Amino acid sequence: MNASAAGKEPYRSGFVAIVGRPNVGKSTLINEMIGQKIAIMSDKPQTTRNKIHGVYTTDNFQIVFLDTPGIHKPQSKLGDFMVKEAVGTLGEVDAALFLIDASEGLGGGDRFIIEQLKKVETPVFLVINKIDKVHPEELLPLIAQYRELHEFTEVVPVSALQGSNVGTLLDVLSGYLPEGPQYYPADQITDHPEQFVCAELIREKILQLTREEIPHSIAVTIEDMRVQENGVVYIGAVIFVERDSQKGIVIGKQGALLKEVGKLARRDIELLLGSRTFLELWVKVKKDWRNQERILKDLGFRSE
Repeated sequence: MNASAAGKEPYRSGFVAIVGRPNVGKSTLINEMIGQKIAIMSDKPQTTRNKIHGVYTTDNFQIVFLDTPGIHKPQSKLGDFMVKEAVGTLGEVDAALFLIDASEGLGGGDRFIIEQLKKVETPVFLVINKIDKVHPEELLPLIAQYRELHEFTEVVPVSALQGSNVGTLLDVLSGYLPEGPQYYPADQITDHPEQFVCAELIREKILQLTREEIPHSIAVTIEDMRVQENGVVYIGAVIFVERDSQKGIVIGKQGALLKEVGKLARRDIELLLGSRTFLELWVKVKKDWRNQERILKDLGFRSE
């Protein structure tokens, strides 16, 4: 006897991509929907490099979110990889959320993304983020402007940072999911291994603490992660930069900046793992790694 015959609504599940220009709040939104940090947040654009899979589960449905890299004009092989990942995701999902910044208005980047969205047959939601930054009367003209370019399935205004209307977005989205299985256990919030999330949390702290010349020149890999006899999780991580001068900046005077990165990252990692952590960091130079395909693959930037 199926769920419908038994008088119970069938279980629904699906994959949903979050797309948008860099820095419109995609990572903030996915963390708010999931209820825990799995995607790093920064005021620097293009901080998301891989498709982050976040899982939201209820008794009635499960949504697997893909937080894609911001679609932008690439300046390196790494940039090419990021844009291909974002655009390629649209062909793999059951629905797409097109996230825009209410305070910035329609731009050329949005028009490019809309052209990509026109090629997909799945439902596309226009999600207007950062509504806390504009007057409510400004929303209707903004919605009309975007609707002239594409007939969106739904339009939902939210403030990801404040959590406003995010629950409504999830409820509306669930109505468009196909019938399907629960792909992940109810308590699982991401399909990425813990090492990946830990590396991203370390990279987030570097983005927060360093100057403009550093952000896109860094990558972080976890070389060693194990539980010690005393129950403390040991993590050894390497931070890669492109130039010797950048290595000095990341380490800081007498190691001060690296120490601060470690302190802040360890706090988030302990929340993620639920256990005490000993974090050891090294900084190494891989010259021009963003334009070397072999190095990009070694660092985990692979197309699926």
